[in-house]
Amino acid sequence: TGAQQSATVANPVSGASPDLLPHFQLEPEDVYIVKNKAVSLACRATPATQIYFKCNGEWVHQGDHVTQHGTDRGTGLPVMEVRIEVTRQQVEKIFGLEEYWCQCVAWSSSGTTKSQKAFVRIAYLRKNFEQEPTAREVSIEQGIVLPCRPPEGIPPAEVEWLRNEELVDPALDANVYVTPEHSLVLRQARLADTANYTCVAKNIVARRRSASAAITVYVNGGWSTWTQWSGCSTSCGRGWQKRSRTCTNPTPLNGGAFCEGQNVQKTACTTLCPVDGAWSEWSKWSVCGAECTHWRSRECSEPAPRNGGQAGGAEDVALYVGLVAVAVCLVLLLLVGVLVYCRKKGGLDADVADSSILTAGFQPVSIKPSKADNPGLLTIQPDLSTATMTYQGSLCPRQDGPAKLQLPNGHLLSPLGAGRHTLHHSSPAAEGADFVARLSTQSYFRSLPRGTTNMAYGTFNFLGGRLMIPNTGISLLIPPDAIPRGKIYEVYLTLHKQEEVRLPLAGCQTLLSPIVSCGPPGVLLTRPAILAMGHCVEASAENWSIRLKKQSCEGMWEDVLQLGAEPCTELYYCQLEAQACYVFTEQLGRFALVGESLSMAASKRLKLVLFAPAACPSLEYNIRVYCLSDTQDVLKEVIQLEKQLGGQLIGAPRVLHFKDSYHNLRLSIHDMPSSLWKSKLLASYQ
Repeated sequence: TGAQQSATVANPVSGASPDLLPHFQLEPEDVYIVKNKAVSLACRATPATQIYFKCNGEWVHQGDHVTQHGTDRGTGLPVMEVRIEVTRQQVEKIFGLEEYWCQCVAWSSSGTTKSQKAFVRIAYLRKNFEQEPTAREVSIEQGIVLPCRPPEGIPPAEVEWLRNEELVDPALDANVYVTPEHSLVLRQARLADTANYTCVAKNIVARRRSASAAITVYVNGGWSTWTQWSGCSTSCGRGWQKRSRTCTNPTPLNGGAFCEGQNVQKTACTTLCPVDGAWSEWSKWSVCGAECTHWRSRECSEPAPRNGGQAGGAEDVALYVGLVAVAVCLVLLLLVGVLVYCRKKGGLDADVADSSILTAGFQPVSIKPSKADNPGLLTIQPDLSTATMTYQGSLCPRQDGPAKLQLPNGHLLSPLGAGRHTLHHSSPAAEGADFVARLSTQSYFRSLPRGTTNMAYGTFNFLGGRLMIPNTGISLLIPPDAIPRGKIYEVYLTLHKQEEVRLPLAGCQTLLSPIVSCGPPGVLLTRPAILAMGHCVEASAENWSIRLKKQSCEGMWEDVLQLGAEPCTELYYCQLEAQACYVFTEQLGRFALVGESLSMAASKRLKLVLFAPAACPSLEYNIRVYCLSDTQDVLKEVIQLEKQLGGQLIGAPRVLHFKDSYHNLRLSIHDMPSSLWKSKLLASYQ
C-alpha cells in the first residue's frame, strides 16, 4: 500500500545537494464543493519518483491517485503530476469537527518535500439577510446610510447595490461609496437619489436579493424675498398697503414641509388728502384803457391746491361731472342691450335663478323597496308637488334611473313661498364638453377630471344660483349679490375620488367627507357662498378634533378652520349637522373635512352594503360586500358600479359605528344551510 511504501522510504543521503530535493511546480489550492459536485486537487513536482496525497493526516489510497510522468524540458529531470477527487461525503464525515485539508508529499533520491495545505470546504449561501436596508425619507443634502449585512455563506458573499434595478458604481459617482461592512453611503442626498435600493449578495452557490428600500428625498419649502409694498389703498386718509412672498425658494417637493408663517403682510398707511384750489375774490376793475376796456383778476389761492388737488372753479367740476354722466349712461344702455340679446338666445348657460329661487330647499326623495316585477336596485318615488319650484342638477346628461337616494332637509334653505319662478338653462350635451375643455387648458384646472359625471357647472351673475351634483348631497349655493354687478362667472362644482387627490393624513387622522372642489379659485365674492357636503362622523367635542382643510394653489393642504375652536380667520365658517356640513366661504377652492380621534370612543359611520347577481346561472354564487363611509357620494358610486355588473341589492344598507380601537373589522357569513351551500372561503371570516 501507499502507507507501507511511504514508511520504507530512506532518509536523504548525507551530503546530497539540496537542489536534488523535489520542488513543486504546481501545488493544490483551496477549493469549494458546490452542491454535490466533486472537486479535483492536483500537484506536480520535479525531480520526483513518487507523489502521494495526505488528507487530514491520513494517506489517500494509491488507487485513488491519477498519475502522469514526464521530463522537464529545461533540466531533463523527471516530472511527476498527481490528481485526486474529493467528494461531498468525504468532507461531511468530519464537518463540524475540523476543516478538511489535503497536502502533497513528493519523494526523490535526496529526500521528501511537502506542499502547502489545500482546504476543501462545502459552499453555501443562506437565504435570509442578517440586516436589510429600510425605507427612509430624508431632506435634500442630508447624508444617507443604508445598512446591509449579507446572509452567512462560504465563501463569504460579495455585495453590490442596485438603484431602480441598475447597478450602483461608486467609481462613476463620487457622491456614493460602499463601506467595508457593505453599507451604501450617499454623502449628500439629491433629488435624483429618490429611488428603490436593493442589496444583492452573491457567491459561487447562489445570488440573494434583499427587500427593496424606498428612499424619498424631499425638499422643505422656503420663502422668497418680500415684494415691494403696494401703494396705499386709499387716496385720502387712513388705508392699508401690503406685500407678499411665495413658498418657492425652494418649492416643497416629495412631501416636504410647506413654509411656516404668513405669505402676505399688511400695514396701515396714511395718505394726505388732496385739497382742491378755490378762487379768491375778484379784484376791483381797472381804469378804463385807451381801447375802452378794463379788467379785473383773481387767484387760485383760497385755498391753493395741495397734495394733487385740482385747480379751478366749480364750473370746471360741473363740466367733468356732465361728461362722466353721459359716459355712464352709454355703458348702461350697452349692457342692457347685451343682456336682452342673451335672454332671447336662450338665457345664461347654466343653473341660474332669480333671488327667490335661492330659497329652494333640499327636497326629499323617498326610497321604496323594489317591486317584484322590477329587478332594479332601488325605486324612485319623485315628489311632483315641488317639480315646478326647484331645479337640481348640472348641465350634464342626467342619469336618473332606479338608483336615487334621499337628500336630507336642511334648515339653511327654507321652502319656496308662493309665486312664479323663471329658470333659464341651455342644452347640456355640447356645452358640457366645451366647458371642461376650457377648464383643462388653464394651469390650475389640469387636475380636474376630464369627464362630467361628478361635475356641475354654470354661468352666474349677481342674481346668484345653486349647483348640485345629483344623488351626492353636494351643492354650492351662491347667494344674490355675491357676484358683483356687471360680472359673470363660470362656476364649477366637482366631486373627486380619494385615489385621484393626494390628501396626506398623519397620526389618528381620518377623512370624514368627500373631497370637493368649487371654483374658479381667486374670484371676487362679496358675500359667502355655501358649500354643502355629507360627512360620516359621530361628532363629539371630547372624542373628535375636526378640521376643515383647503388645498392651496401650490398643492399643499392647510388647516383653515378647527371646529369648536376660536377661528384664526373670518374667511371661513363651518356648521356641522348630523349628516351634513355647510361651509361658508368667500374663497372658492378644494375642501375636505378631516378628523383626529382623541379617544377610543370616537366613531365614524360606516355603511355595510351587500350585492349579489340577480340570477344564479351556475353552482357558484358570489356575494359582494362593500364597507363604505356613510356618505351619499360613495354609495352612489357603488350603485353605478353594480348597475354595470348586473348586481342586486340584498336587504337594506346597514349602518355600523366603527370606533377607533385596536381591533379589526371582521366580516363573516352566518345561517348558511350546510346541506345546500358550502363556503369556498379558506377562513370562517375576513
